[in-house]
Amino acid sequence: MSHVQEYLQKKAIVFTDFDGTVTLQDSNDYITDHLGFGYDARKVLNDKILSGELSFSAAFSEMLESIHAPFEECTDLLLKVIQLDPGFKKTYEWCLEQDIPIIVVSSGMQPIIEVLLVKLLGQDALKNIEIVSNHTKINEDGSWEIIYRDETPFGHDKSRAIIPYREARAQSGNKSQILFYCGDGVSDLSAAKETDLLFAKRGKDLVTYCKRENVTFKQFDSFEDILKSIQDVISGKTTVEQLNENAK
Repeated sequence: MSHVQEYLQKKAIVFTDFDGTVTLQDSNDYITDHLGFGYDARKVLNDKILSGELSFSAAFSEMLESIHAPFEECTDLLLKVIQLDPGFKKTYEWCLEQDIPIIVVSSGMQPIIEVLLVKLLGQDALKNIEIVSNHTKINEDGSWEIIYRDETPFGHDKSRAIIPYREARAQSGNKSQILFYCGDGVSDLSAAKETDLLFAKRGKDLVTYCKRENVTFKQFDSFEDILKSIQDVISGKTTVEQLNENAK
């Protein structure tokens, strides 16, 4: 459910990727590497996405189709190994106190995101964090497949989740609301230019893309960095422009 009108008067909105951003590991990469065709084959596909040779959805489908384990086995494995970014819980709690919405915009699968959020943050996380992601179809024989959110080459064009908030803000004349986006990888390319301040994880594919395409961003190592930057902007200690200008 979209909250465009409801969130119009919020002082900020934090949009964030999930895998490898909210979490330390990418759950989809992990099950591909350990239950699918492995790291080497996945890395080849990732490089093809980044170069534009292959669409994200085509590559992602190929990765997931290499996994023949039942969906429950995949989630059980992920629940054992996936860890929360050390700064995200603090960011989540601070945003709740400040009435700043967090919206997870993910190219992953909602059932996996939900079980991980409940384990890592508690049941209330599902009420407090909106999830915009792909879905999953589980068949009677235990096989499963991803159900993409849209028809685009991304399978889920993340910009579509952000643009309505930006356009509503512009139409309302609200010049004070700040839109943030946090990401790390190739699935975040479509969202990279849609917010006021983009946080890109150091050493990851999103940084490579931003440097190549001259997209302004601020690097982060963990959500501790993101939280400090957001707090500095909200308090007026610094500006989005200053953080953007300092991004290297």
